[in-house]
Amino acid sequence: MLRIARRGIVVAACLALVAASSACSDEAPSSSGGGTAASVPGVTDTEILLGTHMPLTGPAAAGYSKIAPATKAYFEYVNANGGVNGRKIKYLVEDDGYNPANTQTLVRKLVLEDKVFAILNGLGTPTHTGVLDFLKTQKVPDLFVASGSRSWNQPEKYPTTFGFQPDYTVEGKIIADFVKKTYPGQVVCHMGQDDDFGRDSLAGVEQVLGADGVKEKQKYVTSNTNITPQIQAFKAAGCQVVISATIPAFTALSLGTAAKLGGFKPQWVPSSVGADYTTLSGLLGEGKVLLEGLVAPGYLPVSTDTSNPWVQLYQKVNKEYNGDAPFDNNIMFGMTVGYLTVQALLKAGKDLTREGLISAVESGGFKNAAVGPYRYSASDHSGIGGMQMGRVTAGVQAAFGPVVQTDDGAGPVQEYTEAPATPTGNGIPSA
Repeated sequence: MLRIARRGIVVAACLALVAASSACSDEAPSSSGGGTAASVPGVTDTEILLGTHMPLTGPAAAGYSKIAPATKAYFEYVNANGGVNGRKIKYLVEDDGYNPANTQTLVRKLVLEDKVFAILNGLGTPTHTGVLDFLKTQKVPDLFVASGSRSWNQPEKYPTTFGFQPDYTVEGKIIADFVKKTYPGQVVCHMGQDDDFGRDSLAGVEQVLGADGVKEKQKYVTSNTNITPQIQAFKAAGCQVVISATIPAFTALSLGTAAKLGGFKPQWVPSSVGADYTTLSGLLGEGKVLLEGLVAPGYLPVSTDTSNPWVQLYQKVNKEYNGDAPFDNNIMFGMTVGYLTVQALLKAGKDLTREGLISAVESGGFKNAAVGPYRYSASDHSGIGGMQMGRVTAGVQAAFGPVVQTDDGAGPVQEYTEAPATPTGNGIPSA
């Protein structure tokens, strides 16, 4: 047990310091364009230029560094089959190290120097929050942010920004509903990242369980890998179920620290953000046995379900265009973002403009690998609204139970009964 804990601590100790800073921009907005492709930034007769910021290094790199390459691989697959209305997608990926200061610089570079048509799937709550005002001023489509913060769903304040995954309050409600029904009477506690991720998650949990229904609440920051005090507090409180809003490294560190303390084996229920089995087992090494019984929600098919047609499609693309990288839920995520982006570009039509792309996303109606419905409309930019629980059994992560949906308000958690979508014949959306 001690050996397991030491491995976890060694992994965690390698996490990089996350700087927190913000910057403002007073550059004039880029022209959003209209009419001919030449007048639209990032669009020519033969190409659509997109950009993103991702943690290819740093404390969030474990697992997440696989997302953008997977999206890019799907775009290359589409390009090899004719592109989008005759245009090929080029995807610029910048490494911000999960450092908000870096994000500011890199996003401005993508918009002002590279002149991308849109920012796609920028990852992280603390990182992406700092570029919202800049992207709004520049009138740049800010699509499918890789974070469940409710900040992305403010269409009146940030009309060009859209979320992708279920927001953390929706997820918190879904997790809490499951916990309430599955572990009645047990002592429930919450571990959250000290930003919108953790706060929104706890808000959702407390909507279902009530503030008194969460006995112990602890926070962590990614710049401090010593979470022993938090885990000791959970043990002292007699926590039997710990719901966590943690990135993968801190999910692994939580499990390893609890094992080191001894005599403390709660049921862990992490956010989907920090629950991918392949990523966690890589972080824990021999300590991956600690993942047995882990329960977490998901909003895409589990990557190990080889009978699923989306998994089959993405495995094919991964093998042909992504160097046959070890296949996991991060690759599922990245390729679904790619598929959704192609759907949106096709819906925007041949005469691409930034305004047209935003209107296309707001028109909604998208169906792809997501297990729940997309909620996009002119008044809702939040993304997927449904999830399904999953469990690790004998080293395999598999989904179980119904898909459920809810909102980030007072709406109930209820079953979503619509049949899942399947890929088109060649795995590329049609107009």
